[in-house]
Amino acid sequence: MEGLKGKNVLVTGGSSGIGQAIAVRFAEYGANVAINYLGRAEEAADTEKQLHACVRRVKQQGVRDVLVQGDVSKEDDVVRMVDDASRGLGGIDVLVNNAGIQISRPSHDLSSGDFEKVLAINLRGAFLCAREALRRYLAAATPGVIINISSVHQQIPKPGYLGYSVSKGGMQNLTTTLALEYAGRGIRVNGVGPGATITPINQAWIEDPGKKAQVEEHIPMARAGTANEMAGVTCFLASDDAAYITGQTLYVDGGLTLYPSFKDPWSSE
Repeated sequence: MEGLKGKNVLVTGGSSGIGQAIAVRFAEYGANVAINYLGRAEEAADTEKQLHACVRRVKQQGVRDVLVQGDVSKEDDVVRMVDDASRGLGGIDVLVNNAGIQISRPSHDLSSGDFEKVLAINLRGAFLCAREALRRYLAAATPGVIINISSVHQQIPKPGYLGYSVSKGGMQNLTTTLALEYAGRGIRVNGVGPGATITPINQAWIEDPGKKAQVEEHIPMARAGTANEMAGVTCFLASDDAAYITGQTLYVDGGLTLYPSFKDPWSSE
């Protein structure tokens, strides 16, 4: 893809799932990649396994890579993490805000702490990382790209996941506001809105035929997406092929945002 070879890319939450697929796809296009992960790799066996798998796949492409630990909800961590990534790669050309969580609770049972935790990671974290990237782009007077991995739920309400829906709605506004504010300075800001996606965290419904069917019946294309499909669109938005696109969210959702319950024509006449 045009314009990605040799670029330096920071992917938050890059050790597994969509984040890992994004990091690997950028490497396949010749970009150098900084992979952010939450905890120390040695703290959990599954985290260490996912992290090593991601690094191994990136290294296979012969590009530079660096691991950068940090909790995106903590300002000091973000400042250090972005600095580590920049020093390790020799600058940052593309930031991918991918780190995110969700907490399932009926809204009347949702604690303020859980609500704030989701917003702190999904929205505040995206802002903090974007701010640090913007500061570097502006100081160097160079173009830059920020891509926010949002969700179809920035548009579609998700009952029982209030914090998640609110955070993704905020991310949509973060994307459009930053895009408008910095468009004249060569900085593009866009979003990717995944629908149902096959990732390790979703194995519970993927491996349950009943739950899988329940998910897929809401999707016009009748299947969940893959992490690689999300990665491909992310790389496109960072590439020169998307040089005239800013302030947009591209939904990668198999048609989920097309109001699928209205697929069959009906009339009230």
